[in-house]
Amino acid sequence: MTERLTCDDLRTLFLFEALDEEQLRWLVEHGAVEQHAPGIVYAEGDPATCFYVLLAGTVTLTRQVHGDQVEVTRTEQRGVYAGATQAYLGDRVDQVYPNSLRAVTDAEFFVLPATEFSDMMRSWFPMAMHLMEGLFFGMRNMQTIIGERERLLALGSLSAGLTHELNNPAAAAVRATSVLRNRITGMRHKLAMIADGRLDGSQLRHLVDLQEEAVKRVASAPTLTPMQTSDAEDSLADWLDEHDITGAWDIAPTLVAGGVDPEWMGQVSQAVGTDNLEAAVRWLTYTLDTELLMGEIEDSVTRISSLVAAAKQYSQLDRTPYQVVDVHDLLKATLVMLTGKIGKGITVVKEFDRSIPTIPAYAAELNQVWTNLIDNALGAMGDSGTLTIRTGLADDRIFVEIADTGPGIDPAVRPRIFEPFFTTKPVGQGTGLGLDISYRIVVNKHHGDIKVESVPGDTRFRVLLPINPDA
Repeated sequence: MTERLTCDDLRTLFLFEALDEEQLRWLVEHGAVEQHAPGIVYAEGDPATCFYVLLAGTVTLTRQVHGDQVEVTRTEQRGVYAGATQAYLGDRVDQVYPNSLRAVTDAEFFVLPATEFSDMMRSWFPMAMHLMEGLFFGMRNMQTIIGERERLLALGSLSAGLTHELNNPAAAAVRATSVLRNRITGMRHKLAMIADGRLDGSQLRHLVDLQEEAVKRVASAPTLTPMQTSDAEDSLADWLDEHDITGAWDIAPTLVAGGVDPEWMGQVSQAVGTDNLEAAVRWLTYTLDTELLMGEIEDSVTRISSLVAAAKQYSQLDRTPYQVVDVHDLLKATLVMLTGKIGKGITVVKEFDRSIPTIPAYAAELNQVWTNLIDNALGAMGDSGTLTIRTGLADDRIFVEIADTGPGIDPAVRPRIFEPFFTTKPVGQGTGLGLDISYRIVVNKHHGDIKVESVPGDTRFRVLLPINPDA
């Protein structure tokens, strides 16, 4: 490392363009320029020692897949980065390069040592680091669970649906985290403008009190209809325009989402005065936007946590095979896992008898029974219908009933539905093993029974399980 860039040079790279002068000087001091002839810059699996930002030239990223080098991307875009991108996680993950970086032409890079890059990320963006760490480890745990699911043949049809359900909140959290970083930066800048001496102590104290009140308003903001929201935004935008606040139509939606109205904005105006009103309004807008983004991240991560919990409940991977279970927990986990297969035209009705006792059972295998029966019911109904799941007591046994409003089972084939390899589905769409496996799990393994009643518009599979199998 011999050459160094200037602050102005670094500011032309999209990765650093929002940094302040002090941060840019730090990068100038700790980073340097490297020239590379065509060939390997670093290899997948080697210790990750540097973070690379492309300044000039063409590079490729490759991954090794079953012994072959697969090109992931080829680019000459100035400012793209690679290398020790997970250095901020420290020794909690293996600090090795996740891919290979190759220079296709003569290439020039701005290079930071991994240790310096890690210290920079943690000291400059501490809140974002906590969020990113949580997302990283949450997603890694989630992927482990999904990988285990895929190794179970019975869950093959569920993997894509579960991944889709998890991807939506994860993507929302990642997007919100990125926006949050920008909002926090903007908030710091506005605070500096407000606190540069133009406000006396009492005004600044009053403004801080209003900021705290704004945060509380976010939590208690009423739910508005689209029409009410539009009217509220128009009213607040008019107030902002009257007080010469630029970009009123951009600011108003955030303020309204945070529960702010013109009356409350009047308090802000009295607190800071006309000269400082715009800076104060924008500072409060950043405050509200930050709270809303954190709420979005919390909702997304909670959704991920709920899905992961449902996956663990469904698979029973962390539990003994034979245990005392509440069938309602198993049914709810199965429904979550099948969410992707339940169409918008399907109504799910749960008629649960909460008084039924827990029973000893092979929980993961019962989940396979519920999956087979619910999947068959959904297939019978197509795009619309009602899926009803009932539980209750029948003498010394509990029952779980799966009912659908499909066309029913032809009486001519009803005696054969539990036979191995018998199916009424088109070739390639069914193995004929679902009901056979379900029958063997319930009857042979749990000493229970499965009964079926079917007329057009009402098909019911009733699973009966003994409360005391030993008896």
